[in-house]
Amino acid sequence: MDIVVTGRHCTVSPQLRELVSERLTTIERLRDRVIRVEAEFSASDNTKDPSDAVTVQLTLRSRGPVIRAEAKASDKTQAFEMAFDRLKSQLRKAADRRKTHRGLRLASAADLVSPLSEGTSDENGVETRNVAGLVVTGDGPLVVREKEFDAVPLTLAQALDEMELVGHDFFLYQDAESGRPAVVYRRKAYNYGVIHLNVG
Repeated sequence: MDIVVTGRHCTVSPQLRELVSERLTTIERLRDRVIRVEAEFSASDNTKDPSDAVTVQLTLRSRGPVIRAEAKASDKTQAFEMAFDRLKSQLRKAADRRKTHRGLRLASAADLVSPLSEGTSDENGVETRNVAGLVVTGDGPLVVREKEFDAVPLTLAQALDEMELVGHDFFLYQDAESGRPAVVYRRKAYNYGVIHLNVG
């Protein structure tokens, strides 16, 4: 398993790198087939809250889905420990779900971010560009991040597992039984909701 530690707008000391490597090697007990774990530290001087000065994002890449956990704190070690605890929690939840729900997803999703199209200017110098299928003229407030994923049909149990592993509050998938697009989302008190779309 490869462990990569990087810093954006900050330096990571050799002692912290060693601590991160030691802690992340224990992940293999919770998740097999781990290929690579990335720990990215980033610092922000512009934050109003000192407890958000350092952000740590842990990304676990394996033959299955990509798993992410993120945390913010006032110092690097504390932020890493919080993110590490979240990652372990996500892996334990997924393992518990696997014990009760068999036949989980076999293929992984590739996170490919598609670039925004180049703009064109009219005779007045006003730029017009196509963003995610919408025509934006000038400096509109519209900011869009467009992503494409390779997907396979999933059952509801598999979609819940994917959502827990990624650490999001929702997950878009194609229902294996009906073939329709669906979204599973987190509600209060460990409950979930599902939205199915009728494409006609």
